[in-house]
Amino acid sequence: MGGLFERFHAFDNLMLAARRAQRGKRYRPDVLRFNRRLEDHLHGLSRDLASGSWSPSPHRHFLIHDPKTRWISAAPYPDRVVHHAICNVIEPEIDRRLIFDCWANRKGKGSHRAVLRYQRFAAGSRYALKVDIRKYFPAIDHEILKMSFRRIFKDRPLLALLERIVDHGESPQPFRCYFPGDDLFTPWERRQGLPIGNLTSQIWANLYLNGFDHWVKEHLGARGYLRFVDDFILLHDQKRVLRQWMERIGHELAKLRLVAHPSKSVIRRTSEGVPFLGYVVWPHRVRVRGETVRRYRRRLRKRRREGEPAEALERSLVAWRGHVELAGDWRRLRGWKT
Repeated sequence: MGGLFERFHAFDNLMLAARRAQRGKRYRPDVLRFNRRLEDHLHGLSRDLASGSWSPSPHRHFLIHDPKTRWISAAPYPDRVVHHAICNVIEPEIDRRLIFDCWANRKGKGSHRAVLRYQRFAAGSRYALKVDIRKYFPAIDHEILKMSFRRIFKDRPLLALLERIVDHGESPQPFRCYFPGDDLFTPWERRQGLPIGNLTSQIWANLYLNGFDHWVKEHLGARGYLRFVDDFILLHDQKRVLRQWMERIGHELAKLRLVAHPSKSVIRRTSEGVPFLGYVVWPHRVRVRGETVRRYRRRLRKRRREGEPAEALERSLVAWRGHVELAGDWRRLRGWKT
């Protein structure tokens, strides 16, 4: 694809990006400062992007523990506008190359539809192989990701900008691992990691495993397969076939310098229920996982103790209601008040 760079740095695209970047954050101080001279800032961004002089600013990194410890990286607001402007242009070109059963961060997709899709597969299969990739975002290899860009886009200024953002967003704690052909220093010489929290990282996480998705469908011949970011499930009537697939999957992931999590990659009967995206899913019913409920209760109590406004807590409960609604598990909401 060519001719995208001019569309990317056009003023109209940057204005659309600014509107999308401020959703839910309109009254934050950094957003208010940017909006005070919105057109001047956008014209300045457009000039810097067109000339190639724009460069990303440092991220703010912080740890969260919900439920596992992860590094979150927050880009400054002007950088987030640029991220949205990029995704406005390149996301449709990436999206049309993805398989149908890639369900994260795509229009018309999402976790609820992924669960319903899994149920449809599970109703006709006896076994499910669920695989979780170990430290997916910190393990993404920059050079492999850049090669994926070069297969799709040919605008040199656009490629240079994408690669600059990738190199700038190196994970604060990359996942080091040895693979066939590595020498002693290879894991430290290769740049790794995408910042969790950037819109671009969500789109690129889908792209990074796109070749693997096509391999599963076209070479393994897996009819029942779906992926949500780094969680994916393959279904078959024979456990023996899934074991063989698991071995081949390990070799294929190694080509992307990724490793399947040994304790979270399991084969289970679909009739016993499979944990997936915060639910336990059977072919004909869904339940919210107990740990998911307990974690949300702890988070809600903490927010109340910290004095968060009741309106914000109400919005959070509406979102939680949408989560449990798929399972029809209304008893989980009894006594939940802000």
